[in-house]
Amino acid sequence: MHASRGTQKRSAGLGLALLSAFAFGGSGVAAKPLIEAGLDPLHVVWLRVAGAAVIMLPVAWRHRNLVRERPALLAGFGLFAVAGVQAFYFASISRIPVGVALLVEYLAPALVLGWVRFVQRRPVTRAAALGVVLAVGGLACVVEVWAGLSFDALGLLLALGAACCQVGYFVLSDHGGQEGKGEDGRRAEPPHPLGVISYGLIVGALVLTVVARPWGMDWSLLGGGAGMDGTVVPAWLLLGWIVLIATVLAYGTGVVSVRRLSPQVAGVVACLEAVIATVLAWVLLGEHLSAPQLIGGFTVLAGAFIAQSAAPKPPSGPVAAGTGAGAVAGAAEGELSAGRASH
Repeated sequence: MHASRGTQKRSAGLGLALLSAFAFGGSGVAAKPLIEAGLDPLHVVWLRVAGAAVIMLPVAWRHRNLVRERPALLAGFGLFAVAGVQAFYFASISRIPVGVALLVEYLAPALVLGWVRFVQRRPVTRAAALGVVLAVGGLACVVEVWAGLSFDALGLLLALGAACCQVGYFVLSDHGGQEGKGEDGRRAEPPHPLGVISYGLIVGALVLTVVARPWGMDWSLLGGGAGMDGTVVPAWLLLGWIVLIATVLAYGTGVVSVRRLSPQVAGVVACLEAVIATVLAWVLLGEHLSAPQLIGGFTVLAGAFIAQSAAPKPPSGPVAAGTGAGAVAGAAEGELSAGRASH
């Protein structure tokens, strides 16, 4: 019975991770026409995060107790998982090719395994490691990293910053699913994922407001249209997709999937975002896939399947309790066979 329940949670977590990857993957297809219509990329990012934050305000108010109980988690999620990933990524593509930046950012699954192996000092299965290698290698083909590669130290460091923030997204999402202690010292339930996302978006919107400076944006562009492979689409419709699907739905399903799977597995499945984004660009924007990209897409799928099929082994000995980095390290340990705590 316990094994069956764990399998069901794992399957549900995998489905949510795939849905999250699809939702995230569709953001670029909707954002590119807006950027080509004249909007600055950072302004698009700000509209995305700020719009989602406004929509999630009622949820934030409902879970306002989190501000008192988990302030560090909320601040970290907003700074790293929301603002950090996107700000570093858009800064990096101003200096290096988009494909190179995307590949470096999606080294995050390998960095998650590095966290588990060298920071937590937990063993990782060979299948999980092989899955990461295949996924990263497949991504190199999907984004055609060999095309137009030029070395820019600062650009690569910025892309690596996006990858590190991506690691923070998976680790903090998992950490948020752990039980804590209430004010009376009793065990407290994990914070609701939508509450964490709501405040993460609010913090992210505040940070990005300083970076993007939206008061200089040409707001009239949102009342016009944007070209999508020869078809004019209302700008507000594309923005609605970015806010509702590529942000609210994407972050919500992503956080829940990490709690039901584990950071390293959810991270590898998230690599499918690059494949989904490329396929959607092929269908909706007329950006055709080459043979290496097709091969790379199948390789990413194979890597993700292998990694999610390998359940991490439970720890063989006791783990010392602690705070700070130690607590986050402990939170990152996941058991696929047992599933995650209900929320």
